[in-house]
Amino acid sequence: MYDKNKVELRPTVAQPSGLKIPKEYKTKKIVFGIFAILIAICVGVAVGFYVWLRVQLSPLDPSATQLVQVTIKSGSTTAQIADELENKSIIKSATAFNIYIRYTNKNNSLQAGTYRLSPAESIQQIVGHLINGRVDQFSITFYPGATLTDSYTKDESKKYDVTTVLKRADYSDEEIASALSKTYDSPLFQDKPAGTDLEGYVYGETYNFNVGASVEDILQTTFDEFYADIEANNLIKAFASHGLNLYQGITLASIVQREASDADDQKQVAQVFYSRLDSGMLLGSDVTYQYIADKLGVKRNFNLDSPYNTRRYAGLTPGPIAVPGLSALLAVAEPASSDYLYFLAGDDGVMYFSRTEAEHEQNIAEHCQVGCATQ
Repeated sequence: MYDKNKVELRPTVAQPSGLKIPKEYKTKKIVFGIFAILIAICVGVAVGFYVWLRVQLSPLDPSATQLVQVTIKSGSTTAQIADELENKSIIKSATAFNIYIRYTNKNNSLQAGTYRLSPAESIQQIVGHLINGRVDQFSITFYPGATLTDSYTKDESKKYDVTTVLKRADYSDEEIASALSKTYDSPLFQDKPAGTDLEGYVYGETYNFNVGASVEDILQTTFDEFYADIEANNLIKAFASHGLNLYQGITLASIVQREASDADDQKQVAQVFYSRLDSGMLLGSDVTYQYIADKLGVKRNFNLDSPYNTRRYAGLTPGPIAVPGLSALLAVAEPASSDYLYFLAGDDGVMYFSRTEAEHEQNIAEHCQVGCATQ
């Protein structure tokens, strides 16, 4: 029975006293934590800076084909050069350029002069050009089958005409137009009629030039290269054996070049054209009316009234319709031995040759449903 007057005695349990941490230890722990955070921040900043610098040193546009002309004046500081390169959209960052120059100790190595630089190159590569100075070179490539302007180049990504190639090398419209309108002294032009332009003469090849070369210098080099190949292969004599002078040989080779790119096919195409000329037939080459239509800026029409349209006018075109490559020139010099009178490029990319119109019509039906319907 519970007696409220009795006091129940219970054992007491001693409570553990709190562990006291010295203030010095607490302070050291806080300092260590702050120090660790600072180290982490510094490491993060260093890594971030390294990544940023690598990106900024890389090419501005790896796919760029345009060369940009830059003139570095004597006495220019590194900062001024860096700003000029950034303003010309050649490098990503003037700051990164300055850092790279300072880090590599190249401050006093940059040379004054005129350069043609590419946004497709890294800052390291561009600095290499600037160190080379006035002896720096650039390359330029012209293509067989190309025209002076943008004929045959409906696809903007495939513009290989002479004018566009020169623009990519950072020459102005005025420089290009002036150079293309001049008269040049070369045996290459020995049979070229007065007043005709340079269509067909800017020889397809890759050339290297010192920075500062003019458009006239470039064109003259292509003419010299062209005539060197003509002499090396005795083409003037070979053309004469077929009743053609040099100008006519180049003209026929330009048509062959536009019709076929394979060397063996070019020889067969040249044979067809010779056979047609000998028999009094029209050349009937579609690429001739396409050329003049594109040049005039009118719709392609095989009935176009122009002496360049060999579907309507007999003989060769008044002049070349493109620059021929060496294989096309050799095909005109030494055509295949056969008696074909017709050919077509099939939808499968294969050239089909025939002797009669009936065979030709059959080849169209079997191999050229798309291409032959869109000419």
